[in-house]
Amino acid sequence: MTSPHSPAAGELLDPFGTLRRALWIGGGQWAGKSTVARLLAERHGVTAYHYDYHDARAHNDRRIARRVAHGDPDPGRAPDPDRTWVHPTPEEMAAETLAGFPVRFAWALDDLRALVSGHPIIAEGWGLRPELVAPIVDSPRRMIVMVPTPEFRRHQARTLPRAASLGGLVTDPARAQANRLARDRLVAEDAVRTARDLGIRVLEIDGSHDAATTARTVADHFTPYLPKPLNP
Repeated sequence: MTSPHSPAAGELLDPFGTLRRALWIGGGQWAGKSTVARLLAERHGVTAYHYDYHDARAHNDRRIARRVAHGDPDPGRAPDPDRTWVHPTPEEMAAETLAGFPVRFAWALDDLRALVSGHPIIAEGWGLRPELVAPIVDSPRRMIVMVPTPEFRRHQARTLPRAASLGGLVTDPARAQANRLARDRLVAEDAVRTARDLGIRVLEIDGSHDAATTARTVADHFTPYLPKPLNP
């Protein structure tokens, strides 16, 4: 028999209430999610959790352990750039990316559960998918999906070295870059469709507004949950 003083199942899964109170920025790559989260963190005195940073660094040991569990003979190998960017079709790349998000989302939730703050945590990243976040939040207003227009994504690839980086040399750079841009478009379109089905707001980024203006738009969306600005 359960004691009346035993914690509820939700409390065991979220001991500090971080997930219940979090604010989520998902969407496509290179839409400015990280920049907006940083601006909101500075202006409102909250903590920003950057999914991409942790997924590429802190989660690598879990990635290797998962490969071991699946019988991979070389679990610590670096991805082959051609196998990643040149050989598969954009549709195959998008399907593989989407299939991997639930596992990686679980790792991000572990990170977030361990964070303690007097204010909501702002979690941002393209792996924070609407269909994964929706069961956690008490209102769709706790999430916003930011996606770049295809034209703005191409602009980012032309002007920002990191936005065009493939992480290694490839035999066909033009095809690899075209595949990556097409993959990113397909993954972003999936986020938009799912968000709209779930009643989650979509914010399309076309480069016509600066980061500060976009951050104010996102802050307005999160108004019921964000603390007042530190310097109004």
